[in-house]
Amino acid sequence: MTYLRPTVLCYLKKDDQYLLLFRNKKKNDYNEGKWIGVGGKLEPGETPNEAAIREVKEETGLDVHSLEIAGEVIFINDNYHEIMYVYEISDFSGSLISCNEGELRWIPINDIYDYPMWEGDKSFLPLLINHQPYFKLKVTYQQNILVKVETY
Repeated sequence: MTYLRPTVLCYLKKDDQYLLLFRNKKKNDYNEGKWIGVGGKLEPGETPNEAAIREVKEETGLDVHSLEIAGEVIFINDNYHEIMYVYEISDFSGSLISCNEGELRWIPINDIYDYPMWEGDKSFLPLLINHQPYFKLKVTYQQNILVKVETY
């Protein structure tokens, strides 16, 4: 089996809005031009929860007080494979900082699908928004085009 790079993807929620990151600042960014949650790769020896707390702090300046994992998504695209641990976080404090990876913006949840995002994100976001039980999805792309979504 191909190695799955472990990552976290965090959706901070406030007043029926999610904090999304428009990826437009990093060079050679795999997510360039897309609106996504904040997050990134796990560091050696780090748990997904620890990574989520660290990534939120690094990218937003916000302090997470409690969190619970909502599900996991295996993301397959040509030669890039990852397993994303997905969080919705509503217990946090602090002030937003400028992110060196892109523009942070609070987006009304009802409007998030109007923003450019990975098509596969549209398969797990309803599960997150509707607080479905822990979900496990596999989204497969070929040349950045979604070809399959399945549960596992």
